[in-house]
Amino acid sequence: MSNLKAWMVSFRLRTLPLALSCTGMGSILAFQYRIFSWKIFILTSVTAIFLQVLSNLANDYGDTVKGTDNADRVGPQRALQSGHISLKSMRIAIAICALLALVSGIWLLSIATQNSTMFFVFFVLGLACIAAAIKYTIGKKPYGYAGFGDIAVFLFFGLIGVAGTFYLYAHALPIIILLPACALGFLSAGVLNVNNMRDIENDAATGKRTIVVRMGLQNAKKYHDVLIILALLFLFLYTSANAISVLQMLYLAVTPLFMIHLVSVMGKESKAMDSNLKQLAIFTFIMVICFAINTIVCA
Repeated sequence: MSNLKAWMVSFRLRTLPLALSCTGMGSILAFQYRIFSWKIFILTSVTAIFLQVLSNLANDYGDTVKGTDNADRVGPQRALQSGHISLKSMRIAIAICALLALVSGIWLLSIATQNSTMFFVFFVLGLACIAAAIKYTIGKKPYGYAGFGDIAVFLFFGLIGVAGTFYLYAHALPIIILLPACALGFLSAGVLNVNNMRDIENDAATGKRTIVVRMGLQNAKKYHDVLIILALLFLFLYTSANAISVLQMLYLAVTPLFMIHLVSVMGKESKAMDSNLKQLAIFTFIMVICFAINTIVCA
């Protein structure tokens, strides 16, 4: 593995569509409310990418140090665990990525916020996002090892990622925006759930007590069904409450993709689920793109 390829593997590019789906949904909702700004869209997207890559690098580092990433784990080879990247280099990369996320976030807030109070609140939220990305697997008591990863993903990808992005445009938050925000939170938690189902055996053996490890594979599959179905239901409720034309419901045509995903997950053993992780992230991205097209066409 070349050095460049090793870093590309560590960046986990296949996870980026999910991060962009969340901030993208917030931006689409802003367009629907006629308050869209290209500057905010670009900076929220860039910040989301930096935060996602930061989380991926920190995850690699924490799991390697704790021995969770080992020769027995399932899924793509980790460049750090396999020795293609040193621990020192990874620490430097984590620091650089955290700094880039911070700079990008401050730039975003300098454009999007109207007063010092709003700037301060979102600055604290930004620091919380950076801390959450790092503390998932790093530290003496990483929350990912205690089974709180799903809650964090729902909060940061859903409520903050979607509703927070919308607030930066609108400086207000209609309660109905929480429906699509929760929907993206559920789908993001679903991606993490697939990851944890894939890793259930190795996680259990190394002391990583994810929700999947705690409830068992079969219950985790049922939990996965609930996450996806709730996401689709919440999006349907939002569109039903706002639709002025049946055309605005056309994005629901992608629903069969999620049903295909659920059937695939239900019929697989844990070690065969790696492809389903990318599948759900891509399907989520496709759905958000279709939602955007519907919104633009019907504007």
